[in-house]
Amino acid sequence: MDIVLILSFLFFMAIFAGVGMASILVKEDTTDDYLVAGRGMHPALAALSAVSTWNSGYMFIGFIGFTYMMGYSVIWLGAVSTVGQVVAWIWLYKFIQQEGEERGVRSLSSLVAEKAGAPEAKLAAVLSVFFLCIYAAAQLTSGGKALLVMMGWSEVVGILIGFVLVVAYCYAGGIRASIWTDAAQSCVMIVGSVILCWVALGEVGGFSGMHDGLESQNPALTNFLPPDLRFGFSMWMFAFLLGGLGVAGQPQVVSRVMTLGSDSDRKQAMIWFFVWQTPFILLMVIAGFASRVLFTEAGFDAELGLPTLAMETMPAFGIGMILASIFAATMSTADSQVLACTAAITDDIKPEWRDDHKTTKLVTIVVAAFATLISIGGLYIPGGDSVFALVVLAVYGLGGIFVPLLIIRWMGYKPDTFHSLVMMGCAFSSVILWSILGLGGGDGIFPSLPGMGSALIAHFVMNQIRSPDISPLGRYSLPDGRTWGVVAMVILVPFAAAETVYLVSGPDSSDSMGGVADYTVESNLTFEQLGEGTEYINDGEALEIDLHTDAISWSGENRNVVAVLVTLTYSEDETSGGPGCAAPGASAPDPDTITGTITHDNETGTASGQNQGQGESSHEILVEWYNSSLLNGTVSGLSESEIVSQLDAGEAGLGAYMLNLNVDVQEGGGFACNHNDEGEEISYIVEILVLDYTINVVNNSNNQ
Repeated sequence: MDIVLILSFLFFMAIFAGVGMASILVKEDTTDDYLVAGRGMHPALAALSAVSTWNSGYMFIGFIGFTYMMGYSVIWLGAVSTVGQVVAWIWLYKFIQQEGEERGVRSLSSLVAEKAGAPEAKLAAVLSVFFLCIYAAAQLTSGGKALLVMMGWSEVVGILIGFVLVVAYCYAGGIRASIWTDAAQSCVMIVGSVILCWVALGEVGGFSGMHDGLESQNPALTNFLPPDLRFGFSMWMFAFLLGGLGVAGQPQVVSRVMTLGSDSDRKQAMIWFFVWQTPFILLMVIAGFASRVLFTEAGFDAELGLPTLAMETMPAFGIGMILASIFAATMSTADSQVLACTAAITDDIKPEWRDDHKTTKLVTIVVAAFATLISIGGLYIPGGDSVFALVVLAVYGLGGIFVPLLIIRWMGYKPDTFHSLVMMGCAFSSVILWSILGLGGGDGIFPSLPGMGSALIAHFVMNQIRSPDISPLGRYSLPDGRTWGVVAMVILVPFAAAETVYLVSGPDSSDSMGGVADYTVESNLTFEQLGEGTEYINDGEALEIDLHTDAISWSGENRNVVAVLVTLTYSEDETSGGPGCAAPGASAPDPDTITGTITHDNETGTASGQNQGQGESSHEILVEWYNSSLLNGTVSGLSESEIVSQLDAGEAGLGAYMLNLNVDVQEGGGFACNHNDEGEEISYIVEILVLDYTINVVNNSNNQ
């Protein structure tokens, strides 16, 4: 490991930690200072911290991965969600700041109730703790992934280091330490990102080279319209708009707004926020595109694009700077989310702890430990370590719960407890159900739409049933029929135009690669050892050996596991004795049958072999879940995407494996010649096969 990299990492981490610890010098030992910094934070610091805590691990890891997969169409996520964030800052944050200061509340869950500790505030607090712990776990996972790529350390080690830092930040100065650290690492990270993108563009041949590299891989990557959207283009974009509006439902970001002292401070903070965030998004988009061009091996984890890009293009000092910035950002954001959970618990779930500073800090430790367990547990669940998936679930879950209630309260509508509980319940269940059904993702609709939509529908339905004489729009009256017609036209015309453009110009994924033609596949199979050992197995007994790909010391970044190979080696230890053994052949052992079974998910392979007297014998078990015949000669009659579907296993080969071994002993012998054979000693080696491949067209003129 490069000593310069380590020293650079430690140097910048020391700077960030020192900035956070310096907050001890100005902190006050009160829960109000601990959770909202006494409502006296400078707008620039609050804004830079809001940018950092809103993006951080999501931007560095998750967004890079999404950009890697989506190509140019990711621009819509950045642009449309920014519009939603502008709306949130102008209207909802103004309402949040005023309400928070007038009522003296410190948590978002208190804002959606008439008083702190009310039943609806308690439910909002419980749900916010649930989603914030998932969000914090995503940050810890981000830090673990960064350390895995750049230092070669286990993700678990990175997560545990993050836990220690989160607790340290919290104890140092609460939200003030978090904000100061955020501001420092934001400044370092944007400088590092500019340098990284400059170097990366040089590696790919500038913007034109990057464009050509993306198009050569897949023409859909350079199309601003994504292929095969299941619910249409307009709803896909509208979900991003609501997702941006959902920034008003993020307790860890709202807490920054609550630290501001006046509406003038909020306006200044808003300008700082977008001036800082906009170029940062553009830099991360460039980094994602460059990663896609440079790292093309099958099975590459797209979320490792930024740290891998830094490793491949920057000197050791720069790598340490980028790594420290990523790690500090994710930890500081996790700290913010843990503090937001603490505020929800002490203000609403257990309001009697509100002014107990010592208990408040103990709650912080428990919440941090819970988030750490979620992060570590996600490593052992397929897809559970996806930062993007975790953040999407948490962000849109929180947005669905809080934003509809904030909107109707901003309009002057005062929902009672039952009304609020139903709205939150509808939002929560819709987000969870939508995610379970797999209707989100790049080709679906992010859960922001079903979450907020179901909550607002519930509001209008309950208002009509329970209080039809009150306008569901609060201080605003419902529009008349003519106005409704105008509103419908304003909404439907742009939607219809967007769908028409998408129908005419939108790409199809089956056309984004080569069509049916003649292809050759250049391939390379590498072996990664999953496990080995020697066991003595008695006759008739079975031994089960659990294995997991997390234990592999990978030789590269490729994770396209397409097969597993088991090699079993054994000999004969049968003994004989007695005067009759002198007869020809009487002492010869009978062969034993050794059977091995390897299982992974729904894939199972079994093979048996027999030992043959003296010397070693062996046999193999091979289980494949790819079409190995495509690697031989010319492939005809298939499109490029069809070939990929038969060679790329994605994450199917990752996870748990089980090896089952058993021995069926046969004893020889004859008159006055006794044989004894209790079992056999078996040595096993389990290897997984990782496929890297490149598809080449034989004759482009044959493409259809």
